[in-house]
Amino acid sequence: MEKESSIEKNVVNSPTPKKEGELCYAEKEDHGEQKQTLRISEESPNPGSNEGLDVSNNQVDVSKDLVSENKKEMNQDDLNSQVDESKDFVSENKLDESKELESENKSEIYQDIKETLSEDKEPEPVFDGTEIAGMEASRSISIHSLDLDTERQGSAWPEKAVALKNFVKEKGTVAVSSVLRVLSGKTDEDAQAAPDDEDKNDTGVKEAVEFPKEGEAKEASQKPVEWSAWNPLNYIKISREGDAENRTQQEAIIEEPVHPVGMKGRIILYTRLGCQESKEVRRFLHQKRLRYVEINIDIYPSRKLELEKIAGSSAVPKLFFNEVLMGGLNEIKGLEEAGKLEEKIDYVISEAPSFEAPLPPLSGEDDLSSSGAIDELAAIVRKMKESIVVKDRFYRVRRFTNCFLGSEAVDFISEDQYLEREEAVEFGRKLASNHFFHNVLDENVFEDGSHLYRFLDHDPIVLSQCHNFPRGILDVKPKPIIEIASRLRFLSYAIFEAYTSEDGKHVDYRSIHGSEEYARYLRTVEELQRVDLEDMPREEKLAFFINLYNMMAIHGILAWGYPVGTLERRKLFGEFKYVVGGCTYSASVIANGLLRSNQRPPYNLTRPFGMRDRRAKVALPYTEPLIHFALVFGTRSGPALKCYSPGNIDQELVEAARNFVRSGGLILDVNAKVVSASKLFKWYSVDFGNTEVEVLKHAANYLEPSVSEELLELLASGQLKVIYRPYDWGLNC
Repeated sequence: MEKESSIEKNVVNSPTPKKEGELCYAEKEDHGEQKQTLRISEESPNPGSNEGLDVSNNQVDVSKDLVSENKKEMNQDDLNSQVDESKDFVSENKLDESKELESENKSEIYQDIKETLSEDKEPEPVFDGTEIAGMEASRSISIHSLDLDTERQGSAWPEKAVALKNFVKEKGTVAVSSVLRVLSGKTDEDAQAAPDDEDKNDTGVKEAVEFPKEGEAKEASQKPVEWSAWNPLNYIKISREGDAENRTQQEAIIEEPVHPVGMKGRIILYTRLGCQESKEVRRFLHQKRLRYVEINIDIYPSRKLELEKIAGSSAVPKLFFNEVLMGGLNEIKGLEEAGKLEEKIDYVISEAPSFEAPLPPLSGEDDLSSSGAIDELAAIVRKMKESIVVKDRFYRVRRFTNCFLGSEAVDFISEDQYLEREEAVEFGRKLASNHFFHNVLDENVFEDGSHLYRFLDHDPIVLSQCHNFPRGILDVKPKPIIEIASRLRFLSYAIFEAYTSEDGKHVDYRSIHGSEEYARYLRTVEELQRVDLEDMPREEKLAFFINLYNMMAIHGILAWGYPVGTLERRKLFGEFKYVVGGCTYSASVIANGLLRSNQRPPYNLTRPFGMRDRRAKVALPYTEPLIHFALVFGTRSGPALKCYSPGNIDQELVEAARNFVRSGGLILDVNAKVVSASKLFKWYSVDFGNTEVEVLKHAANYLEPSVSEELLELLASGQLKVIYRPYDWGLNC
């Protein structure tokens, strides 16, 4: 026993060799049998270094346990023999196993870091939020709330940061740093430079993402920096200056977010729609980091009289620092040149406004959305809800919630309005035509008998998904759709002018959310519940639904947050809805059902409207291909945001197409014979032509004449290669 203890002590206290590729034993129990496996320690900070392959004390303890458990069945000679055999086995195999496992370990590190950094990368997403089924079955469906703070943009990054931090702990700082250098385009001192043609395709032409086009460079420079808890990619940016093949990559300098200057006073800016000098004053105030309140006299007509009274003229722009009239653009520039502007700014920062200073717009000021005569039919319907039985019913082997029978409605109308039964049916059809209720299967307008009908405010989709229905059915008579569309157009125009960049590519969502114009928009869209859409002219309908789509996108982003995944985009595109004319419309339905004349969305098998769908009557008679250059759903790769008017809608759509195509939507490299196109031309190719050549010929109409001619010549020669650039789903803020 003493000899056995001595041997056991020698095994435990024997020095541990620290050599590259050192192997260790790991004991595993399986149904009472002991098995031994060899592995390289993954705790190494650098898998290729000597330190990362040291044998730990735990590994020696494994040998100790092995000896202890078997010492009763072994004599001293057998135990020594076993230890010697183990050491010989380690010595003979450690180099070969080390090299092989080291290579596999490095591959795993590179694969893990790429998976961690590209967690949200999705193959082939489509513009309307839909894609091939099963593409992202494992993705979370939750919608991240929109945090408009500059330091918290990019809501997906905190989770990635935790995953990446854990990865660093597991794989080692040195290993992760080497991978980040590879991703950033840098190499180690002892690494060889990558060949120039490494990123080229088979024809020797670089991929579309490599093109250093002027439009792309300009857009890239205007993209705001997204902030997160820890995002290593924030420290890397690609410089697109110079030729594509001589492009360099450099580390970005993270700029501090610009915050407005805190002030006790108040700055009021009077403007009007379409005023160029008002845009110049806005830009000037932004450069000075001065927070201001804008009063558009086209949106607030009563303020025009106020401006004439306090300033002596209704000319705009007019700028007030508290009660002090600063004047227009020329007066402000004059004060700056004279060196007196800083004194005025110090005054408004330090002094509170007096009672003589103009006031910001009040909630509901000059708002016509709540005005109008009371609808007598609404009072009858309210009484009708209290009298007839509304419950879940079975009809044609289906269950329908919150329904009533047509015969019960006829009984009520006959008794309440003192009408014969046939007259009561006609009166019921009048109520249905005013969108107070509808047939659950859209089989008829209203009939006597066992047909089932449902009130608009009892519809489960309306109650759960429609966001212009917060107070139920309005009691006022519905106004003409042309009037409501005109007011919505003015509000959209004012919002886009005041809270978007001049090129329409960047939106100030924070300021929109707190503006009175946006609050008025939310009240105005409630009036769309029971409007009549069927008699709208084509131009009015086209402009109205384009503007509504763009504002619905802003409303959805502010209400639900911007989606960070494909399933979340699908939800925002398909489940955020408005009630318009008694029917529900999502952004996807407006785009594909109405404006594309009931065409299937990309990668979908069905059309938005069925045979009996009432909304099919509202759809345009034919597809409008230029809408794709006007519809904006908050993405960076989308078109510029602007407002469209029915009087000049076709020309405005042509201008939008030119702006999109010439600013990077279609980029031609004549020397390489390659055209780089936006994914919109691929997803909606059926709207532009039957073949890829026809699509490019259609797009050539909106290029510069010289570029268009070169593109057509290459198409005729049959030597043109088409590459579709990845779509940037980032928020256009």
